[in-house]
Amino acid sequence: MEIIQMSMKLAIGFLFLFVFISILGKKLIDQFTPFHFISAIVLSELLGNAIYEERVPILHIFVAILIWGGLLSLLDYIGQKSLFLRKLFEGKPSMVIRNGQVDYQQLKKCRMNINQLQSLLRQSEIFSIREVSFAFIEPNGSISVLKKAKYQKTTLQDFNLPAFTIYLPITLISDGKLIKENLEEINKDMHWLNDQLLSKGIDKFENVLFAEWLEDDGMMIIPYRLM
Repeated sequence: MEIIQMSMKLAIGFLFLFVFISILGKKLIDQFTPFHFISAIVLSELLGNAIYEERVPILHIFVAILIWGGLLSLLDYIGQKSLFLRKLFEGKPSMVIRNGQVDYQQLKKCRMNINQLQSLLRQSEIFSIREVSFAFIEPNGSISVLKKAKYQKTTLQDFNLPAFTIYLPITLISDGKLIKENLEEINKDMHWLNDQLLSKGIDKFENVLFAEWLEDDGMMIIPYRLM
């Protein structure tokens, strides 16, 4: 009887874990934030303890997985709807290198030292900080790097061309939400933004899925499209 009961618990646990993973989406492991990682550990502990504890009935396994998985699904749903809450739940990238200069304050906020930063850069096949124009520590702990022009794979030195300034793309609209601080960073206002949108036939920023400004290439706008 004990083997039959444990087998039933395993089958039910497997089924519900499969369902919730399908609901939460097709995120890769390296896209998980620390919150997702810890939540997955807690869920596995709940299931593991319930399976091997004889006094825990099958109904309790169902309820525990349902509540915990439901909370995870709810947070993911809220994060999709609210840009502010998405930043709160998932965090946001930290710019640790700006225009080739290490931002030590941002590095401290990430609880990192210069050796750890160098280690992350080496994992991206960058062996000197001098090669980096911009670098971000992502919420999941990985690093994203934009190299200086002369250190990119096809270099200007190969063609004896002069180096030019590298500009960082700035996200202005994400999921129909205006990012005001980014608009201020590029010294633009709502009147300018509305003109940019109207030139693409869009009357308000709520109809934009994603908009990005690049100093030497202008605005890229991706509107919501009705399916």
